[in-house]
Amino acid sequence: MNYPHPILAREGWPFIAASIALAVVVWALAGFAWSLPAWLVVLFVVQFFRDPPRQVPTQPNAVLSPADGRIVKVEKVRDPLTERDTLLISVFMNVFNVHSNRSPVDGTVERIQYSPGKFVNADLDKASSENERNAMVLRLAGGERISVVQVAGLIARRILCYAKEGQRLARGERYGFIRFGSRVDVYLPLTARPKVVVGDVVHATTTILAELA
Repeated sequence: MNYPHPILAREGWPFIAASIALAVVVWALAGFAWSLPAWLVVLFVVQFFRDPPRQVPTQPNAVLSPADGRIVKVEKVRDPLTERDTLLISVFMNVFNVHSNRSPVDGTVERIQYSPGKFVNADLDKASSENERNAMVLRLAGGERISVVQVAGLIARRILCYAKEGQRLARGERYGFIRFGSRVDVYLPLTARPKVVVGDVVHATTTILAELA
């Protein structure tokens, strides 16, 4: 679970190797000019799977962003997993964002639930309920619970979650990855104070989404 952030995510190594091999083959067979599109693919794949280390804020009541991206929703909704009224903050990731997912709080994994579904644009409201997703409920030391849901998108076809029920996660700890463009929903207690608004650009771990009361 705690891996040393090798700059490029381990999930991307096979894709990076395959794209480089393709570019080299085209170069050898057809010349450098014809291989340029393949090298552009290499650059795209490398940037997609980058996974830089992040500084973790020390503020004790902070809820950190679990993903890089843009805020597309901050509103009160019903959490379908815990069946309670919550504050939902949604982060949309496009193909140019870092797609490594990190725990927003210190907590124990109480429940994990995978749900198959569609692959509509993750920027749409219905993606939270209709798309393929993996939900995780974290119980905090004080007994509060928050839900973190990885949602597949139009292009994303693979959700990876490495956390296990009963496992203790530290804020900022890497627990999953989504390939290629997606969304993460965070369901918080209604007493939480949001620190972001729709349209804000956020970064995993370093951006504070909300403060717990």
